[in-house]
Amino acid sequence: MRRSVCAGILSGIFGMGMLVMGAAAGNYAARAQQKAATAEVKIDNFTFGPAELTVPVGATITWTNRDDIPHTVVSTDKVFKSKVLDTDEKFSFTFTQAGSYPYFCSIHPKMTGKVVVQ
Repeated sequence: MRRSVCAGILSGIFGMGMLVMGAAAGNYAARAQQKAATAEVKIDNFTFGPAELTVPVGATITWTNRDDIPHTVVSTDKVFKSKVLDTDEKFSFTFTQAGSYPYFCSIHPKMTGKVVVQ
């Protein structure tokens, strides 16, 4: 009888430990996903870098103007549009739907980029 009671207690403790470890692993994965859900695009020397970016649904991208002159970030299909960004100003947008989002600078239309959301 003692052996089965001890085995039952140990089994319960071990099972709870596995449950707690599983929950901790789940929290770690959720935090890793949150960290992965952001990206940066630098605007410098009349280019967007990187020019093309692939992110998951729910990702937030932040564009930062590192150039000495103003630029904008405008979606070709009018999904997002920044104000005119002076040096070191930022614009962020969160992508809630999968798709391809080409964009450009409305001041310098030859400057182009694309965000692919999967």
